Amino acid sequence: MPRRKITKLSLWVLALVAAAAQSPGLQAQRTQKPVLHGKDWMAITGKPLGATAGAMMFLKGGNAVDAAAAMLGATATMWDVLGWGGETQALIYNPGTGKVIGINALGAAPTGATPEYFREQGMDIPPAYGPLAAVTPGTPGGLMVMMAEYGRLSLADVLAPSIDMARGYPIEAQAANSIEGQKERLAEWPYSRDVFLPHYGEDRAAPAAGELFVQEDLARTLEQLVEAEAEALAAGASRKDAIMAAYDRFYRGDIAEEFVRGSQEQGGLHTLADLANWQVYLEEPVSTSYKGIDVYKLTTWVQGPVLLQALNILEGLHVADMGYNSTRYIHALYQAMNLAFADRDFYYGDPYYPPEEPIAGLLSKDYAAKRAAQIDWDRNDPDILPGDPYPFQDGTNPFLHLIDSWNTVPVATPDDPAMDRDEAFYAGTTSIQAADADGWVVSITPSGGWIPAVIAGRTGIGMSQRMQSFVLDQRAGPYNVVEPGKRPRATLTPSLALRDGQPFLSFAVQGGDGQDQNLLQFFLNVVEFDMNVQQAAEAANFNSYQMRSSFGAHESQPGRLLLHDGVPEWVRADLRDMGYDLTFSARTSGPINAIFFDAATGTMWGGSSNHGEDYGIAW
Repeated sequence: MPRRKITKLSLWVLALVAAAAQSPGLQAQRTQKPVLHGKDWMAITGKPLGATAGAMMFLKGGNAVDAAAAMLGATATMWDVLGWGGETQALIYNPGTGKVIGINALGAAPTGATPEYFREQGMDIPPAYGPLAAVTPGTPGGLMVMMAEYGRLSLADVLAPSIDMARGYPIEAQAANSIEGQKERLAEWPYSRDVFLPHYGEDRAAPAAGELFVQEDLARTLEQLVEAEAEALAAGASRKDAIMAAYDRFYRGDIAEEFVRGSQEQGGLHTLADLANWQVYLEEPVSTSYKGIDVYKLTTWVQGPVLLQALNILEGLHVADMGYNSTRYIHALYQAMNLAFADRDFYYGDPYYPPEEPIAGLLSKDYAAKRAAQIDWDRNDPDILPGDPYPFQDGTNPFLHLIDSWNTVPVATPDDPAMDRDEAFYAGTTSIQAADADGWVVSITPSGGWIPAVIAGRTGIGMSQRMQSFVLDQRAGPYNVVEPGKRPRATLTPSLALRDGQPFLSFAVQGGDGQDQNLLQFFLNVVEFDMNVQQAAEAANFNSYQMRSSFGAHESQPGRLLLHDGVPEWVRADLRDMGYDLTFSARTSGPINAIFFDAATGTMWGGSSNHGEDYGIAW
């Protein structure tokens, strides 16, 4: 019998066959963490103590909204890459209506925050840190509105874990070491120095891992919210109105006064009117259908629609037939993401401020088909431009003249450099997933006010750094130019998916511009490659750096591709030949947290990535 010639293609096919023989769909794949199983409830978030706070709410008779709010408060108190002055964005499935609700609690630019102001300060973009980086606080309002509208418990119940922790909890190494690493910057701000650096002047100024970390001012602020609720209840207010009385105390009362005083003392722009006029929006999220699964995301004030755009582009490409993490699969996802992210960087912004974002066109299947036809299957395209979605919603593009020169707009130089781009893919944001037997499901990606944060006066509240996500030059993104009262287009992006009108998957991840990249791959892992939720969370993925960074200098790195260390050499060689600049890591995403709803058994499957401190509890 003649010997057959073995080619690179046949080796690739053999490798795929070998991989398929060990694929999650054909035999049980071992994972570093087990799947979390639950029947009555499930609580997953970025810290073990945070998950415990959620479990405590279920044991008190609360629903998934109460549990999610308690986890939000606890992780903000623990500075799990967010603080109380940051922002909250959530998707909630209401089993009573069968609808998904969006929670928009993203802070807004304060009075005086204009392009002209920052240019007068010698800045090309707002700074990454400090008082001028701060938008109005959103997390307290988001937590209270969610609870008031959809929860069962009192604010006193939900804030009890946070208050207990603020009085002193054994700090974890991750936060303690982050404080120590940022001690020089924290020492510049007097209230931050007092809170974060209890050993100021010693070799280690930050608390050590396991040391009781005390935040007296924050405990008092949270106690004031509970006092406001109690006073309203004593006066005959309903549960909802009593919680909103606490909301008013934070945004219009003595807490607001101290927050504004502390901000202005340190050079911030906040006014009492900024806090009083800010509000939480209850929204209808946007969605698309991918092979019969309805996927929901928040709209253009965050990057969420990019996942929907990418799914629309990929739906007709038969990605499963390409083979998991094959050259063609990686190239297809990279190009689809680049197309969607170019649209994000140009068209996304605050939908409550003009100009109106063309979201109907962006999410059109016909528009996706047009974008898919632009993919060069032989090489990476480093010059991908935003498309024109307006014809797909019977409109005329008012900014068409800016697109051809979009890639020539000078990159901004931050006055105060932010974290580097690799760091930004993993830092910032936590994620919260909660569900209960009654059918409530909550997915949250809160963020902002991370270490190093400027604490506003004696409130104990660390201010957000989200202003850096704005641009000053219309040519860089005409929908996201800074303006007082306007929300910056953020990266934060919770996800919910329904099948046959019932919850199918709730999922989120931390990690800046990597979030919807990682979530896209996680979703395809479950839907196309038959992985269970834990396998999908741990699976090797990849990241593009071609989009414009949402932080710091908003730079783009066309063709740069972060691959998992396990990608074989022949795939690496193919990708290099296609124009990719490859980097490698054993860790290629932030920690993904998710809940899968098993329609066959009526139970919940929880997944939490095998790195980081994310943790889940179920019953």
